[in-house]
Amino acid sequence: MENLLFETEQVNSELKSLEPAGNVNNDAPLPARLRPTTFAEYAGQKHLLEKGRLLRRAIDADRFASIILFGPPGTGKTTLSELIANVTDSAFVRLSGVSSTVSDIRKEIGYAIQRRKFSNRRTIIFIDEIHRFNKAQQDVLLPDIENGNIRFIGATTHNPNFYIISPLLSRSLVFKLEPLSIEDITTLLKKAVEEDRGFPDISKIKVTDEAYKFIATSSEGDARKALNALEIAVTTTEPENNEINVTLEIAEESIQLKSLQYGDDGHYDTASAFIKSMRGSDPDAALYWLAKMLHAGEDIRFIARRIVIFASEDIGNADPRAITLAVNTMQAVEMIGMPEARIILGQAVTYCATAPKSNASYAGIDAALADIKEERVQPVPKHLRDAHYTGAKDMGHGEGYIYPHGKENNFAVQNYMGVSKKYYSPVDSGYESKIRERIKYWDSLRNND
Repeated sequence: MENLLFETEQVNSELKSLEPAGNVNNDAPLPARLRPTTFAEYAGQKHLLEKGRLLRRAIDADRFASIILFGPPGTGKTTLSELIANVTDSAFVRLSGVSSTVSDIRKEIGYAIQRRKFSNRRTIIFIDEIHRFNKAQQDVLLPDIENGNIRFIGATTHNPNFYIISPLLSRSLVFKLEPLSIEDITTLLKKAVEEDRGFPDISKIKVTDEAYKFIATSSEGDARKALNALEIAVTTTEPENNEINVTLEIAEESIQLKSLQYGDDGHYDTASAFIKSMRGSDPDAALYWLAKMLHAGEDIRFIARRIVIFASEDIGNADPRAITLAVNTMQAVEMIGMPEARIILGQAVTYCATAPKSNASYAGIDAALADIKEERVQPVPKHLRDAHYTGAKDMGHGEGYIYPHGKENNFAVQNYMGVSKKYYSPVDSGYESKIRERIKYWDSLRNND
């Protein structure tokens, strides 16, 4: 009984401290000072928060039990969670997947039950880096999510399908947050400068357009990184005539990156040099242009997509493993993010640059498409047509088809196109040289038939 009274008093005393984001003291970091309290103030993620979207509907209707938010750092997962608590007038309890224990979870669930009983107020238990919780820790949440004792929001930078247990996933709405656009981050930076809560102790701040663009571009879609860089730039710059001027040079020092001339021309020219260096089998040049793109803040997903295309267009069947490596690279880059993604990209680039090359399959499909587009389309030969439906055999479909697996070397001489056309001409390089020899053997059988 005494324990219950003690916990009840503790819950009541905590109610105000558990309020979601509101007033923040001036000593808090800039990202905390700018934390939004309404959807109108929230930057980015319009694909989730526009009117009519599932997450927005669930919040507006106040009808959700468990939500999992995943995406790169600085995309607003914690901020959105606090905003949800604000909008739904819920107490907000924050735990960490790194340091919180099962005991911590059970204690907060107990407080949530008491809070609901005595003040009729719901509690959102927010767990940052939920992927760090093991199966037993995640299991603890399930009964109380199921019976409505708590609402749960988990945040992770990892794909939840690999790190969150199936029972918790099946009870959750899962949403992916995307890196913020340069425009979204620029708007956020300007708001920090223009609003009193951004720098309340500094009256005049001027930031050049070049500095805004550099910080927004170099932050790689991470709003926290951008705001921290701006705060360093502003608070470490000596005022001139009672005004702080943040230039491009100051922005470079604050985010500890060198500005590169990397406009639209730089983007396309560097990407072109990157591809041509791999095509030319020069791993050193390919790594150099990769490094330039990474340093300039190029979207790592763009780089990974180009490697996938290259693996098929320029390597093809000369090394069929290249496409597998490239696709795995694209998936890993999406999951890992920078800075570690540079290692994965570096491996893929050096493999592709040093692999045997062939564009035979690329040339072949383009030649076939050209014939389809420009010439009369060939009818499917009757012996190749589907003969499984009623009446097909009466029309001669499938008649005369030779099943290759019943023949020597699993090869049967028959016409598969109606006309004689050569689209795929393997080169004498890598594994494709073996394919070349195999096709020559098959052609000799056809010619001798």
